[in-house]
Order: sequence, then structure tokens, then C-alpha cells
Amino acid sequence: MSDALTIAAHALREAVRRRVLLVVALLTAVFLGLYALAAFEAFDSLEQTSASGFIPIDERALAGGTLLGLAMFVALFLGVVLAVFLTLGAVRGDAERGLLQPLVVRPVGRTTLLIGRLLAASAVCAPYVVAVFLVAVLITQAAGDFMPASLIVPAAGLALGVVTVVAISLLGSTVLGTTANGIAIFMVFATGLAAGLLGQIGEALDVDGLTTASSLISWIVPFEALYQNGLHALTADIGGATGVIVQLGPFGGASDTSAAIWPWALAWSAAVLALAALAFRRRDL
Repeated sequence: MSDALTIAAHALREAVRRRVLLVVALLTAVFLGLYALAAFEAFDSLEQTSASGFIPIDERALAGGTLLGLAMFVALFLGVVLAVFLTLGAVRGDAERGLLQPLVVRPVGRTTLLIGRLLAASAVCAPYVVAVFLVAVLITQAAGDFMPASLIVPAAGLALGVVTVVAISLLGSTVLGTTANGIAIFMVFATGLAAGLLGQIGEALDVDGLTTASSLISWIVPFEALYQNGLHALTADIGGATGVIVQLGPFGGASDTSAAIWPWALAWSAAVLALAALAFRRRDL
């Protein structure tokens, strides 16, 4: 385990040297600044207008839930970008540059290297998405005095979801080149989002086939099921027409997923890492 931690520390130092973390920090600051501007403007406009219509809508809850749903999506997206940049060349990329061969000789080994890279990327990405989400919650609370029904479920879902993406990226790095792996991971991410949209369409049109397909895809790529579950937990205490509207969520509808998603996502990530280790052992460097 000490060897894996050494590899993890080496990977983190390399990320700092390449200024990956600095770039992500700057992009995050830009997003949070724009989010704060949007949140204060949105809630300020609610103070100046009054709701009218046949269906009673809690505009403050609708605005707060929608904004935090958007913040969850952006946090997950930025976490995926960070995970990809930390791992997309972890095997083939480093091998082609001649950096990998000295690291995988005994007693370190190939599996240990993968575990170290997983620990390094997860140690950066998981706290990152949680921090972005919690800052967005604080901004929303300051702007409109709105707090979500749950903080733990969405934050934990984002953290575990991005860890599953790290595992996928490590697997891809054992069989694909750097550019191809990056493209593949973003396509997998887009597939997960498409599954959420399919679920929305299926529920709106009462098409069981679409709803079933959406559910299956979400469990095949668990980050989507975790994201949908987090969206649902954000506004679980909002009822009536407002609850129906806000549960649609941005970029994939909210869904109260089974509690089995948590152990499934952990087991899924372990299985993907084991598959990556098997592919790595069969590969000539």
C-alpha cells in the first residue's frame, strides 16, 4: 500500500507541475462568480414580481432548486474534466513518453501503479466536486435564503460519481491513446446524460421502454444514477406543482434511486479497476 501512496504522491506532484490544478481552479472561480451573479439576480427579480396564474408555484423553491441542480451538473462536469486530465495518459501516454517503464518494475508493479493513480485522482476530484457544490449552496443560501433538503446525498453522489469516471478513464488509458481516451470518456459522459433525458421523455410520454432503457443505462454508468439521486435529494421536501417541475432537473431528470446504487458503484469501480489491471498486465511496454 505504501508503494501505491508513493505513486499517488508522484502523480499529484506531476499534476501541480503541469499546472492542471491551477487551470481548473481558475475555471472554477469563473463559474462560481457567474453562478453568484445569476443567483442574486434571480432571487432579486423574485422580490420585484409576484406570481400569478392558475397553478400555485413556490418561485423561491423553484429558483433555488433549479440553480442548485445546475450547480450539481457543472460540478460533475468540471470534476469529469479534471479526472480525465489527471488520468487520460496514465498508461499508454506515459509509456509512449518513456516515463512508465522505470515505475512498473518490481517491487512496484503495474497493479500498484493503477491503484496509486486511482487514489491520486480520486483524492483531488472527489473533494473538488464536493467543495464546488457546497460553495454553490452557500451562495444560494446567501442570495435567496434557500437550503436544499439534503446536503450529504448530493455531495456524496458527486464524489462517488467522479470516482467511477476516474476508474473508467484508467481502464481506457490501458487500451487507448491519450487523445482517443479523452474523447471516449466524454462520449461515455454524454451517454449518461442522454440516459437521463431519455428518462424524462419516457415519463412525460408514458413510454415504459424509454424509462426502462434510461434506468439500465444509468446503472451501467453509475455516475448518472448517483447524479439523478442527488438531484432528487436536493428538493425532496418540495411538494405540489413546484416539486413536479423542479424534479425535472437540468440535463437529466431527478430520480429516487435505490439505496443499492452506493454499494453497486463501489463494486463497479473495483471491477473496472481490476479489468484495467488485467489489460495492463497483458500489454507490452
